[in-house]
Amino acid sequence: MNSLVDSIIERDRDKLIASLQESIRIPSTEGTPEEGAPFGKQVKRALDHALDTAEKLGLRAENHEGYVGCVELGEGEEMLGVICHLDVVPEGTGWKHPPYGAVIDDGVMYGRGTLDDKGPAFAAIYALAAIKEAGIPLKRRIRVILGTNEETGWGCMDYYRAHLEAPTLGFTPDGEYPVVNSEKGILHTTFTHHFASKIKIKAGTRPNVVPGRTEAFVPVEELFVKAAIDSCGLDDFTFETEAVKGGTNLTVIGLDAHASMPEAGKNSLQAAFTVLDKLGLPGEDGELVARIHAAFGMGLHGESMGLDVTDASGRLTLNPGVIYWNEDGIAYLKIDVRHPISLSAEDVKAAETNALGMPITHIHQQDGLYVPADSELVSKLLTVYAERSGHRLPPLAIGGGTYARAFKNVVAFGCEIPGHPSPVHMPNEMISIEDLMFNAHMIADAMLALAE
Repeated sequence: MNSLVDSIIERDRDKLIASLQESIRIPSTEGTPEEGAPFGKQVKRALDHALDTAEKLGLRAENHEGYVGCVELGEGEEMLGVICHLDVVPEGTGWKHPPYGAVIDDGVMYGRGTLDDKGPAFAAIYALAAIKEAGIPLKRRIRVILGTNEETGWGCMDYYRAHLEAPTLGFTPDGEYPVVNSEKGILHTTFTHHFASKIKIKAGTRPNVVPGRTEAFVPVEELFVKAAIDSCGLDDFTFETEAVKGGTNLTVIGLDAHASMPEAGKNSLQAAFTVLDKLGLPGEDGELVARIHAAFGMGLHGESMGLDVTDASGRLTLNPGVIYWNEDGIAYLKIDVRHPISLSAEDVKAAETNALGMPITHIHQQDGLYVPADSELVSKLLTVYAERSGHRLPPLAIGGGTYARAFKNVVAFGCEIPGHPSPVHMPNEMISIEDLMFNAHMIADAMLALAE
């Protein structure tokens, strides 16, 4: 901690709040690409605003073709990267204040991006400006890297890695305190199987969301479907049946959740296949239903596939997130797996293919990361958090994915505070003004610990 830097940050409290409000009022979700705006004009507006703010604070600021912005201080060969993003997810519904209003109510600012990740980004810019004004000599340059496509594809990081200098070490304030030093690998696989089918099944929106609703049609009388439901003992789910011409419509209602925490949800797709398997459907329909049910069961960790592995990065999670099955068979079945770093994506793909007996038609994957707790990066950040917060805590392992995966020797540091509300991607996303200021001080401490 540095008392002069602290005093400058507190002096600029109102300016930081106003700058963040201006950014929140820009609805920077991904849009139609335009010249100089590869992710849409609103994302470009957010990037231009952040870089203009940094320049007015006396910092070097550069816009790299609309993909990424860099705000820098200091000289030298080594560079500390602080990697943030300015794009946001769509606002959704259920807000008590306008999602892009940046309303401050009882000391809390509401708006999409307040916590993920505009609040931390502007805290980082003002922290860097305070270090500059304090005139503190640095052994490493500090670069705040402003991404613009974190929520929908990481095209900004692809551009950065292809054209710009990688940090020597760094952190992204887009996770949790004290430090996230381990992130599981992420694997999305899509399976397809075409054949003449007599059933229909539809569930889910994205593989990284636990599907809360599944709809199906089966050529079976409603009486037998109800009997199958009763025999399954799935009391946590709601089942609705409707007798229709030629069979029964079945609706299964569970609970949506993020795929990295499937235990927080209730997977209606898995519950539906548990029921369907009880019906003894004829032919290839029945064979495929049985195979899928055997592969997934009601497990959360790939137990039936032999994938239930745990290591320092955490325990594997497996979420069958999306299916569309019609008269032509399975158009797509999409699975989200968060796998420990000791288990390769190839191992997971082989187990899935063997269990399902279908070809993989699309793959999206991100490697996991692990930075040892005794490394300079993690140990110093743990100390920074302990000194500022008064709490010495161990590093964390998560199933989510942050910009730390984009580079070597980078971890997530904040800005979700233990025990504080963190409605990221939810209605009423918010950050208290006190937490915003806490983060600005914490980020400044981390910058100094790693670059002074």
